[in-house]
Amino acid sequence: MSHSNFVHLNVHTAYSLAESALRIENIIDLCRKHKMPAIAITDNSNMFGALEFSNQCINNGIKPIIGLSVYVEESIKDEKYLDKFILLAQNQDGYKNLLKLSSKSFLKSNLPSKPKINFRDLYECNIGLIALTGGPHSLLSRLILKNDKINSKEYIKKINKLFKERLYIEIQRHSLENEKLSEKELINLAYSLNIPIVATNEPYFADESMYLAHDALICISSGKYLDDNERERFSSEHRFKSSEEMSILFSDIPEAIENTIVIAKRCSFIVPNNDPMLPKFKTATGKSEESELTNQSKEGLVQRIKSDIYFSNLDQDLLEEKIKQYKLRLKYELEIINKMGFAGYFLIVADFIKWAKDKNIPVGPGRGSGAGSLVAWALTITDLDPIKFGLIFERFLNPDRISMPDFDIDFCQERRDEVIDYVKDRYGEDNVAQIITFGSLQARAALRDVGRVLQLPYNLVDKICKMVPFNPANPIKLEEAIKSDERFGELIEQDETIKNLIDISIKLEGLYRHASTHAAGLVISDKPLIENVPLYRDPRSEMPVTQFSMKYAELSGLVKFDFLGLKTLTVIEKTINFLKNKNIIIDINNLPLNDEKTFSMLKNGESIGVFQLESSGMRDLLKESRPSKFEDLIALIALYRPGPMENIPKYISCKNGSEDPEFLHKTIEPIVSDTYGVIIYQEQVMQIAQVFAGYSLGQADILRRAMGKKIKSEMASQRDIFVKGAINLGVEKDRAEYVFDLVDKFAGYGFNKAHSAGYALISYQTAWLKANFPIEFF
Repeated sequence: MSHSNFVHLNVHTAYSLAESALRIENIIDLCRKHKMPAIAITDNSNMFGALEFSNQCINNGIKPIIGLSVYVEESIKDEKYLDKFILLAQNQDGYKNLLKLSSKSFLKSNLPSKPKINFRDLYECNIGLIALTGGPHSLLSRLILKNDKINSKEYIKKINKLFKERLYIEIQRHSLENEKLSEKELINLAYSLNIPIVATNEPYFADESMYLAHDALICISSGKYLDDNERERFSSEHRFKSSEEMSILFSDIPEAIENTIVIAKRCSFIVPNNDPMLPKFKTATGKSEESELTNQSKEGLVQRIKSDIYFSNLDQDLLEEKIKQYKLRLKYELEIINKMGFAGYFLIVADFIKWAKDKNIPVGPGRGSGAGSLVAWALTITDLDPIKFGLIFERFLNPDRISMPDFDIDFCQERRDEVIDYVKDRYGEDNVAQIITFGSLQARAALRDVGRVLQLPYNLVDKICKMVPFNPANPIKLEEAIKSDERFGELIEQDETIKNLIDISIKLEGLYRHASTHAAGLVISDKPLIENVPLYRDPRSEMPVTQFSMKYAELSGLVKFDFLGLKTLTVIEKTINFLKNKNIIIDINNLPLNDEKTFSMLKNGESIGVFQLESSGMRDLLKESRPSKFEDLIALIALYRPGPMENIPKYISCKNGSEDPEFLHKTIEPIVSDTYGVIIYQEQVMQIAQVFAGYSLGQADILRRAMGKKIKSEMASQRDIFVKGAINLGVEKDRAEYVFDLVDKFAGYGFNKAHSAGYALISYQTAWLKANFPIEFF
């Protein structure tokens, strides 16, 4: 395939928030369509899309050029100006300088909404960077338009001295008056000072069909109306032009086109995807992390067994047998954790949780698959005995599939920030940050915003918005809503204005409109974050924020820790303190889990104020299912959600004896007896594969994932392995296939039992307090 002779060097992606309508996937498609061998992105002050863009380019055989539009504060004759430069990374040094400049522009600006750097920053951080002068918005062009020839010449000399052989004078032709008036002098300066010129187009949208939608986007971000004459406007020429169009446009100065290829060849850097880079956990004795984890876990297990009410009720023989079982499981888990290199991760999490508990900051008993780890229980990361509740370590950490462990930790909402401050002190402020998230225009928001800029009557727009189904958990796209509701078609046919509203909204739907901070995610690095990722400042937060979203922060090697605020923990803590004032001491993590008063209250559906159980639907479910043991609460919390709800009638019928449970096979019966023959949990799917078809638990976790994702090719090979494994264990082929199909059906809805058990424990704790001490609880 012959490549084009032009490369775009100044492209704004949708990460130039509410300013560009070019998604990264659009840019890749356009490059392929126009056979462009390379492309540069230059978002305004930010590098939000750098790793995503780099990865997608490489996957599509396109050379990525990482760039940045920076705004530089400069003084000329005691007057302050704001200049715009385009900076492109030639190599790793250049990329690291871009990280610093972008981060500084946000972190050091008084107004994070108007990030800028100063000229001194450019002096310190220009190695490895190619600079373009910034087109019609540059200070150079503005000085020329003021007819200030002396200062314009002195200024470009100053920049040329700074960048030496790495400066290009940028020429743009969008049919704008400012460009026409400044171009001649820009070329004169280039020739007189021997600085090369380069042509750029600065596209903000794909083609002319997107022009009106992009214009509406600019109005949305600036709070203007489309018919407002006194607002910022882009030209229809700010589209993604082909090589042929650009060559014709600059046919009088072909070197400006040729230099785009020269620059593309001078730039040679790909943003790396890194393995996880954990900070080293400093042990008091200077031991290795592995031996420290082993010692802490063994000591922690001894303490757990001593203090847990469950063990104190066992006779001596059974206690010894149990201790042996727990020690074997601990040894097995430690071997895997240490072999996979995750000892430091467990120690870091255990450290800040122990600190929180020492400071009497309430911490949740565990959520997510982490509650399946005995090591986590021994270290007091979780407060749920995984062996007692049949929770599986491999659901959390699979030796057959390397991926980072991930503990989600609930803290008292009022004191969560104290724990975060401790982590910053422990690992260094420069090494800890929150994670960015991006708010996008969903269907209803797009309709409302476009309706406003078109100045359509509020009632009309509101009526159309309400025709779009409201589902925050899984938002429906506008095109899907139109297909599913024939009223849309009637309105579009009747009214050109409504057709216009919907057309524009569809084009803008999904574009990013603002950046904010992830509610819980924190990254902790082994070195200053600015050396690895660009940083951002959310005006509502004191902490720096990674410019990469969670997926790309992790791909760049950062390890995420979740610090969640849970109001219920505050409620429990306050109740316990009220009781303490009356000399009633409660050990909330050691309650008897068979309290008759508690279950009697729940059977009657009296669960207002009880964590996870207070909705009207859940109260009806409690009355119908009549829970009588803690395991029933785990099942109800797993069942009461979209998808698994389909199994509720069968579960209730089998539990209440109106239908016989189907246990499938004698080996499977013990696994599903707690749930009356209904497969509710992902862990049950794994255990069935283990006992019925001879899988290891690591292999069973891979089967569970395949069933959840419904990947046809993977499912065909898993079916074969499952059936053969069952036949080897003496099961008939028909029965093996029947069990596989049934397990597959349930696996799509299967819920993580470890998560459900952790939340069921908080549900039980709040229910127990309400049943036994209602005044203090309320």
